[in-house]
Amino acid sequence: MSEPAPTTRYEPRWPVVITILAVLILQLELPERVKLAPGWTLYVGGIAVMAPMVAVGLSSAKTFWLRVERIVTLFFSVVIGLSTVLILVTLISEMLNPSGKISGLQLLASSVAVWVFNVLAFTLLYWQIDRGGPDARANNTSPRPDWLFPQEGAPEEDLSADWRPMFVDYLFLGYCTATAFSPTDALPLTPRAKVLMMLQSSISLVTIVVVASRAIGLLK
Repeated sequence: MSEPAPTTRYEPRWPVVITILAVLILQLELPERVKLAPGWTLYVGGIAVMAPMVAVGLSSAKTFWLRVERIVTLFFSVVIGLSTVLILVTLISEMLNPSGKISGLQLLASSVAVWVFNVLAFTLLYWQIDRGGPDARANNTSPRPDWLFPQEGAPEEDLSADWRPMFVDYLFLGYCTATAFSPTDALPLTPRAKVLMMLQSSISLVTIVVVASRAIGLLK
């Protein structure tokens, strides 16, 4: 008698959907002067990213929708990352050539939004590229890892037998990289992982040291 085919596992997408919704909500906090595009464009992009994630859970053509999800999510992450850099440049330009149209409170809110954009954009990117993506990790078909997590060196009795990095692990990685400006628990193993972390740390450093500190000075 033939053995039953192995069950294909899929990582839950609801944490990713919440992350994308957070990006959309934060868009409302930016002053109109520093927005690079109409607000509706970001909402359309967010819906376009969430649609294939919903389809992965509901459709029988999962292979097709997983491919679409990967392409759209990577594209969305890159667009949000580039937009974050351009918004940061716009804020610095406003600081160097003040027009009085952005108050200290608006500048502080913008810097917080930029910092969170930075965390969320790189979190989505880390989640999608490491070991071939979420479903390659879930089914143990992932290639060489980009990050080494501390759980992978922990005693077997301290973890479940099927432990694998989930979205929250990459969210913590993105948060720590933007906060500590360096690796904390997860260590980068590949050149692309190191380059991405350096880029994220640089954006966060400029946001906190230059923009946020200037905003606090204006508030005083």
